[in-house]
Amino acid sequence: MYKKVICAACGAALSLSSFGETIDIKSLNYSGPFEVATPFMLDSIDANSAKFDTLAILKTPISMNAAEKGSKFTNQVLPASRTPALHLLNFTLDNGRYFNGSLKVSGLKNREIYLDGKLITDEKLALAPATHSITVKCLTLPGNQPDSVRISIESDGKTQVTINKEQGRRYTLRDVMTGQRIKSASLSPSGKYLLTTYSFTHEGGDNTFNTQISELSSGRVLLSSTETLRWMPDCDQLYLTRNVNKKLRFITLNPLTHEERVIADDIPTHSFMLSPTADFFVYLKNQDEPKEKNADLYEIVNPEDRQPGWRSRASLMKFDLASGLSSPLTFGYRNVTPAGISADGSKLLFMAYDTKVEQRPSSVVSLYLLDLKSGACMTLLENEGFIGGASLSPDGKTVALTASPEGLGSIGKNLPDGMTPNMYDNQLYVMDVATKKVTPLTRDFNPSVESFAWSKADGNIYFTAEDRDLKSLYRVNPTNGQIDNLKALEEYVMSFDLSATAPVLVYTGQGASNSDRLYSVSLKNGRQNLIEDLSAKRLEGVRLGECKGWPFVTSRGDSISVRYILPPDFDPSEKYPMIVNYYGGCSPTSRTFESRYPHHVYAAHGYVVLVIIPRGSAGFGQEYAAHHVNTAGEGVADDIIEAVKAFTDSHSWVDSKKIGCIGASYGGFMTQYLQTKTDIFAAGISHAGISDHTSYWGEGYWGYSYSEVCMANSYPWTRKDLFVDRSPLFNADKIHTPLLFLHGDSDTNVPFGESIQMYTALKRLGRETAFVAVRGANHQVTEFNKRKQWQETIFAWFAKYLQDDPSWWEAMYPKKSL
Repeated sequence: MYKKVICAACGAALSLSSFGETIDIKSLNYSGPFEVATPFMLDSIDANSAKFDTLAILKTPISMNAAEKGSKFTNQVLPASRTPALHLLNFTLDNGRYFNGSLKVSGLKNREIYLDGKLITDEKLALAPATHSITVKCLTLPGNQPDSVRISIESDGKTQVTINKEQGRRYTLRDVMTGQRIKSASLSPSGKYLLTTYSFTHEGGDNTFNTQISELSSGRVLLSSTETLRWMPDCDQLYLTRNVNKKLRFITLNPLTHEERVIADDIPTHSFMLSPTADFFVYLKNQDEPKEKNADLYEIVNPEDRQPGWRSRASLMKFDLASGLSSPLTFGYRNVTPAGISADGSKLLFMAYDTKVEQRPSSVVSLYLLDLKSGACMTLLENEGFIGGASLSPDGKTVALTASPEGLGSIGKNLPDGMTPNMYDNQLYVMDVATKKVTPLTRDFNPSVESFAWSKADGNIYFTAEDRDLKSLYRVNPTNGQIDNLKALEEYVMSFDLSATAPVLVYTGQGASNSDRLYSVSLKNGRQNLIEDLSAKRLEGVRLGECKGWPFVTSRGDSISVRYILPPDFDPSEKYPMIVNYYGGCSPTSRTFESRYPHHVYAAHGYVVLVIIPRGSAGFGQEYAAHHVNTAGEGVADDIIEAVKAFTDSHSWVDSKKIGCIGASYGGFMTQYLQTKTDIFAAGISHAGISDHTSYWGEGYWGYSYSEVCMANSYPWTRKDLFVDRSPLFNADKIHTPLLFLHGDSDTNVPFGESIQMYTALKRLGRETAFVAVRGANHQVTEFNKRKQWQETIFAWFAKYLQDDPSWWEAMYPKKSL
């Protein structure tokens, strides 16, 4: 009988620090033997004239998941087999920092090695911080002599590793970038059925989508589809569009019987607003944009004319589903968008947009109510600034509007004299269509309104709002102005949907330490029901560090939101480096789990993560948000510096000499600006940051229009103190902190040159700096592989300066003899 000795596969799980030593793997998971029959020799050679090689059986596919779920190996010998057999030996390696080392497997001549499910040919290991699965797949043949084996890890001497940690694996960038998520959820008109759309991001960035129809009360699944489905507005039927013979069909689908019915066979578009009466829809028809006579020269007729597609204009069309007739509803050069159709299908609310560069704000909106039968059109607002969205009440008598406090004659403004409101602080208003009287609903309400919807069932308006660093769910009675917090069970409500006729609502949300969950809410008694906890699936077996709030009051008396995330293996007797994250602009760094800077991944790398929401953010009240206006970062920087110092002083486990900071866009500017005012940071990262307010004002696609928010009624020629004196470029000589600049070289928001000029200044001054450009990326890095490398660049920079380990950085960006 054949037996192969495994002398490394006994003993308890090993938890050992590695400092330039060899670790023998003392505990393995084992799966097998998987007997593989020798194939019937139909011929003596294959199509390539090669003879059968028994060792080729090693290439037989087998799931690596079987190895991780195997039993503890204690017998020291592999089970015998009368035929060729495959065996899987598995262990995990947990490293909180970048690991350089090698894997040594002695014996087992017929073997392959898999790292995190992928075959590797080199036994050298260069591992990002994570919990890694290592599997040795081996082939045994009957009659061979027993062979002992030793599996060991050789460390570079810098990284602490743990073998077969039992408390769960680390949260990684792969968890953030791949996997299943809830894309949207919506209720059928009766509230009986739920449509949930899921997205799945695969390794490499490919996305697949799936829609599921279920019974709300029982959860019973009625239908699954990969097509885009939506509810009909007047019954519990679904509709979809489908290309058939190069024509676009409008089809209804019964979720119970799965019966399809073709309603219209040649519709003009798949993107439209379907009438509540379900007999027509409204869509946009693009106009041909004016062309230049000379292909080599072009005139810019407006600062925004630099933007591709800015000259494109659209008009509104009505498509009758019964006749197939498309009728024009609007004509003109202004862009339009539909905002709602009355419940009886008789009236259309729509908005028209125009640009007035000479005034603030430069974008203005007109709001119209069109009678679809008579063609009569009522003007509700004309060239009004500061307007956001609009929605028609179910009875068509009232319009809900969002606008900043300066909109609608400043009726919603609630600020001390002399202060200019923040244009991103959204207020909710209602307008009576008959009288055009506007009533502010949230003037004394601190949260900043986001999305909103009228309820046909109870006549209330439901909305989400930025509530400090949360996004909460509310309803308001438009008659008396009473606002109720629905007390959503998630810290950040991502989306919600109302039933047309039943008193029920569904919403999706995340928290600072959990992924997607889906809930229903009874609007009668407020009872909430968890429909699906996708987070439990996504985070199964993952260990996270604690996330805690830290109340802080600045020397100015402002209460600002601060939270911190601890490493998953936190030990208060140790000293930890810390990363500080902020935005510093108009939106708070919210409590989303899977953000641009995934805080729990940083924590898994051994950092304390401090998230600060300084003054100037919406969601804290009008006065708090107004501190963003005409300050050019001055108060924001003070808040961040004060909070960091106070937090460090009161928490002994923070290494005050190893603090880094990171931000993007206005937060990238803040990274640069902070270094001109303090030396508390050991390293900083500026992604797409503004270095010169004057150049950004004129060059960015939205530079001058964003300056209408942050530099209201101030200009480079009137406020040198803001545009020049508080620009990091003009204070570059004050910076001594090592700074990394990251920037997409196709950024149209904050031009690429904003990082180039600051990097050049610091190089000229002989300061420590680096500049990594992302080819083809715009303001955000969204393409899968680019985002992965961009994020690993961030990790590597902080490891170099906050963990005194340049190996990751040098592996990514080796020194060049130039």
